[in-house]
Amino acid sequence: MKSVNRRDFLKLSGSTVIGLTLGGVALRAQAQEQLSADDPTAKALNYTPSSTVEGAKCANCMYVQGADGEQHRPCNIFPNKLVNADGWCSAWVKKPG
Repeated sequence: MKSVNRRDFLKLSGSTVIGLTLGGVALRAQAQEQLSADDPTAKALNYTPSSTVEGAKCANCMYVQGADGEQHRPCNIFPNKLVNADGWCSAWVKKPG
């Protein structure tokens, strides 16, 4: 097995961190289309743009991304789609903390 010297290890580690950071930004940038209630995945998860469950909405779900206060934000459950911050789906899990 080939040993890796410290300089090569640090170069590889730095490149990996930069790649992961830029990759995450690129994924969020792709999410441009608002999720429609007619979307097959949205139907399967009972998504609604206006939550009827008290205290549960996309804005306080652990899967939603983006900045607090934005009305439409990316969601890990619905790739490349933006969900309404006031929405809800059956995959909702309270954001920790």
